[in-house]
Amino acid sequence: MVEIKTDAAMDAMREAGRVVARALAAVREAAGVGVSLQELDEAARAVLAEAGAGSPFLGYRPSFAPVPFPAVICTSVNDAVSHGIPTGYRLRDGDLVSIDCGAELDGWAGDAAITFTVGTPRPTDLDLIDATQQALDAGIAAAQVGSRLGDISHAIDTVARKAGCGMPADFGGHGIGRRMHEDPHVPNRGRPGRGFPLRHGLVLALEPMLMAGGQNTYRTGTDGWTLRTTDGSRAAHIEHTVAITDQGPRILTLP
Repeated sequence: MVEIKTDAAMDAMREAGRVVARALAAVREAAGVGVSLQELDEAARAVLAEAGAGSPFLGYRPSFAPVPFPAVICTSVNDAVSHGIPTGYRLRDGDLVSIDCGAELDGWAGDAAITFTVGTPRPTDLDLIDATQQALDAGIAAAQVGSRLGDISHAIDTVARKAGCGMPADFGGHGIGRRMHEDPHVPNRGRPGRGFPLRHGLVLALEPMLMAGGQNTYRTGTDGWTLRTTDGSRAAHIEHTVAITDQGPRILTLP
């Protein structure tokens, strides 16, 4: 069931979104050569604790997962597309890192993701990040009252295809509100003019995940969580929580 939010609810979600933005900024600042993924998780935990916010990631266990998720952020490095578990792995020069983070504040959730390089960047990684950001920007621009869900999906897909990138089948964005994952599912591929009608108060987490190798397939790592490219190519993941309003799309997870 798709829940349409009131203006007051969207304002409350904006506050949860601010916490997510602060946590992602703290992680980005903490990241560097030699820093462990667990240390990045600790940086995010500190922000959530200071804000009095909970984590929708910690303890989350969807049907595919062998164990509950043990952290407050997903840390996906290089060929990892998403859902990476923070471990003792220490970042190396040239790593490509995607961080996904959520927060629950006063009963409302926010969800966002960033991708960045550590140390000396590869030009191809910077191109991949740029393409992923462009895909997200296109999806947000398509999130207009009177359009349909397929318009968002098609906008994201168009940018990914133009860049020659693949996207993992079966994974995409989602509705968000009282819970991190709500209806509707937001595919990153779709046909314009199709799908759920967009109206004021619909809040979606839009999250293109681009794989540089151009394939749409993925494999699940040995931890049962991490999605990895099947060809070993690099991946990027960028996400915002977006409210659809009569005044245009409102990004709730900006700083």
